[in-house]
Amino acid sequence: MFTGIIERAGIVKKIEQNHLTIEVKDFLSDVKVGDSIAVNGACLTVVRLDSDSFKIELMPETLRVTNFSRLKEGGKVNLEKSLKVGDKLDGHFVLGHVDGVGIIKEIRREGEFVDLIVSVPEGLRKYVAKKGAIAVNGISLTIAEDLKDNFRVSLITHTREVTNFKDIKEGDLVNLEVDILARYLEKLSK
Repeated sequence: MFTGIIERAGIVKKIEQNHLTIEVKDFLSDVKVGDSIAVNGACLTVVRLDSDSFKIELMPETLRVTNFSRLKEGGKVNLEKSLKVGDKLDGHFVLGHVDGVGIIKEIRREGEFVDLIVSVPEGLRKYVAKKGAIAVNGISLTIAEDLKDNFRVSLITHTREVTNFKDIKEGDLVNLEVDILARYLEKLSK
């Protein structure tokens, strides 16, 4: 389980058939093989590790529901270690189970502030609600506006500086995880 508060942006060092090697400085001192790390919001298991990089394995399902098939060597990914008992709870509960991929439709700038308009796949639209939570590339964000086929989120400067949103462009694909509470409410109401 995660909170959607990104700790670092790592660099995709190597892409192999079903594996990614990610380079990141000053992040792995307490990580061991078998630990979970959210990479762009997807909960993945560390299968190899050294002081400044780690390797993860990608299952076919992970490749189907994430933006990982579009990653390139040298690209940035958002990283968050799994939550431990006693950790501070910021953001919202993020499971690391990506629900689908959205597209950055528009980037609106107003001074130092940035709003993103993100498309949402049809099957996930019912979970998007104004002031609700959503994880975009693993980042816990509040939905500022529900635009039916899209939603708007606002980014503070800190979020842009410490995540891969620093380099985001219109047309980029992003991983989406809807709020787990919305899913359970839907299930209970049937």
